[in-house]
Amino acid sequence: MEVVEIDGLRLAFRRAGSGPAVVFVHGGAEDGRAWTPQLDALSDEFTVIAWDEPGAGGSGDVPAGFALSDYADRLAGLIRTLDISPCALVGLSWGVTVILELYRRHPSLARSLVLADGYAGWRGSLGPAEADARLAGLRDQPEDGFDPTLPGLFAGSPPAEFLPLLETMAADVRRHSMLTALTAMARADLTDVLDTIRVPTQLIWGALDARSPLSVAHEFARRIRGAGLAVVPDCGHVSNLENPQMFNDILRGFLRRHAD
Repeated sequence: MEVVEIDGLRLAFRRAGSGPAVVFVHGGAEDGRAWTPQLDALSDEFTVIAWDEPGAGGSGDVPAGFALSDYADRLAGLIRTLDISPCALVGLSWGVTVILELYRRHPSLARSLVLADGYAGWRGSLGPAEADARLAGLRDQPEDGFDPTLPGLFAGSPPAEFLPLLETMAADVRRHSMLTALTAMARADLTDVLDTIRVPTQLIWGALDARSPLSVAHEFARRIRGAGLAVVPDCGHVSNLENPQMFNDILRGFLRRHAD
């Protein structure tokens, strides 16, 4: 773990490898450890960096009033501090929402985008009623922990290989921070950003994703000029862990094609 301070907030991140820079942005109620199989596989060819967002993992707590724009600006600050722009940005789920907001505010930092099983905000991709219902469900989660096997995250049972990792991350979830991030996602509608993307973009989606269904992927593909869509069979919402080999092969191929 490495740590920097961005605008008064401690940010922790993992960095490995050498070569073109790739920044990984994790989903809600996770931290940078969620990208472990990707960091392990791709560090032979790329400089791979996975942040712990504010309020997650080794990073500092989110301040009062923290908003989606603040997540995006802190991520932009990390990229500038590490002097790696423009870089490839890889996000999953809530991480896609953060990347879209970063692209809205700091488009010059992105060389390419990989958007996996994500949303243009819950409000934008699922509609107000579903966004509000999901947020209410998260607020009903027990105070003493987050369920890492939330229904719909995986097509079947969580992969046994990664269950200890999921449980460890879940045990470290800070309830206030989780609700801050997911409230921001519930309120966000970034569909207008999709039409503005002008960098190479790869979409990766689990074929059986119940959290962000394939209809969302097809809307992304329709609105992002030139975007490719790769569907991972027999996978749910966390395709990078449910089938890491196929996810990594798709990711590596795309990154190689757009390394310059």
